[in-house]
Amino acid sequence: MGISRDSMHKRRATGGKKKAWRKKRKYELGRQPAMTKLSSNKTVRRVRVRGGNVKWRALRLDSGNYSWGSEAITRKTRILEVVYNASNNELVRTQTLVKSAIVQVDAAPFKQWYLQHYGIDIGRKKKAAATKKEGEDAEGATQETKKSNHLLRKITKRQEGHKLDPHIEEQFSSGRLMACISARPGQCGRADGYILEGKELEFYMKKIQRKKGKGGAGAA
Repeated sequence: MGISRDSMHKRRATGGKKKAWRKKRKYELGRQPAMTKLSSNKTVRRVRVRGGNVKWRALRLDSGNYSWGSEAITRKTRILEVVYNASNNELVRTQTLVKSAIVQVDAAPFKQWYLQHYGIDIGRKKKAAATKKEGEDAEGATQETKKSNHLLRKITKRQEGHKLDPHIEEQFSSGRLMACISARPGQCGRADGYILEGKELEFYMKKIQRKKGKGGAGAA
């Protein structure tokens, strides 16, 4: 039969059946979903489409470019896990990458940038005082790169009035940031997106917590 995106085979708004008065058209065709999986074995296929154009069908991906909106930076980072999908829980179980899927990405590239830009090493709260001291001694050798007075003044100025979202700071300590995929992996072959912040982050944190609660109740 083939996949078709026409409305010829659909019912009317009132529920009545429509009689097909013409055959399918080439411009109404559909293709099998890419169902892009989270895997280190990156696989992207080239698909020739109508008009001689090209689409890139990602079958397996493990990284993408993620932007941190409030800081206006973008870094390429690894996708670690799919944690939530509003449309279907099955896509979370199978670790499928689709647009608007909520994923966890590696925080390391953003952490490095934050240290360089603000001179603050975020996400190190929970470490014991003893390990901190050892780390400081080791860092003394590596981080003792001389900074000019001009650079120190710049960093101090950046720190003035700057405050990091507590939820994001908490995530940095775990080494994982929650992000949303805004690209379409099955159409452009990429899984790019943005870091969740503010109200949107709170919304998805609640959703995930509620889902975990339901799972626990089901198991009991």
